[in-house]
Amino acid sequence: MPTSTTVARVALAGLLGATLAPAHAQTPSPLAQWQYSAGITLEQMFEPDLPKWRIRIGPSVSFQPRYDGADSYVVVAGPTIDIRYRDLFFLSTGEGLGVNVLRGPNWRAGIAISYDLGRRAADDIDHLHGMNNINPAPSAHLFGEYVVSKSFPLVLRADLRRDIGGDDGWVGDLGAYLPMPGSSEKFTWFAGPTVEFADGRYMNSWFGINAAQSARSGYAPYHASAGVKSAGLGVAATWMPAKHWYVTGNAAFQQLFGSAARSPLTQKAGETALDFSVEYEF
Repeated sequence: MPTSTTVARVALAGLLGATLAPAHAQTPSPLAQWQYSAGITLEQMFEPDLPKWRIRIGPSVSFQPRYDGADSYVVVAGPTIDIRYRDLFFLSTGEGLGVNVLRGPNWRAGIAISYDLGRRAADDIDHLHGMNNINPAPSAHLFGEYVVSKSFPLVLRADLRRDIGGDDGWVGDLGAYLPMPGSSEKFTWFAGPTVEFADGRYMNSWFGINAAQSARSGYAPYHASAGVKSAGLGVAATWMPAKHWYVTGNAAFQQLFGSAARSPLTQKAGETALDFSVEYEF
């Protein structure tokens, strides 16, 4: 177990040279919300005089479950974009379009809009026949991050979001992450846990089976209750092979619990996701 002084040195060395860019956001994905912005609040605390504009773009590829509870996986490729103006506004494929409404030297709180890709029954007709589609929809976020101290740079994050359309439910998570030993000016990595909660509307959209769906699909009716949806562990790492270039990787494991795990629609309660991107910073 590293001492607080060691952790601080690790964080400072790594963050000044290779703060992580957000991963390519996917829905659904076992990647934790903190993995989409890992290192941002730490960077602002250790290096307050950041450039006015920070822009990174590049390709990204993800390997993830087809939907929460699926036993099949898909590969999704696309661009990764991260644009930040001071510590105020951001446009990111990870965090979405947002603003840090409140901020301090070791914390930030704000609002953002991202996009939920939903779920189509046609994508897994063997298991989702008779289920309603969950339509793609914008997702509104309230979030906050807090760093304990420079000597112990544990980052605590809370995120509450609701799709405007789609599943129309509330879902939120509590997460934490810490710089790990071995970080340097060229390589930085973080690890930490997350716990996700959801209301009844969200749970029944994704895991419930109503009477009409039961008649169409042959599944028995199932009511999914509000509560803890999942818990997981994530690792995020960035390597800086040359000036302006960043190679970022994320890995996460998520375990569904309660109504989500017991749903007839859930074929696999334990899920993993991998995300890889290469970014150039202007």
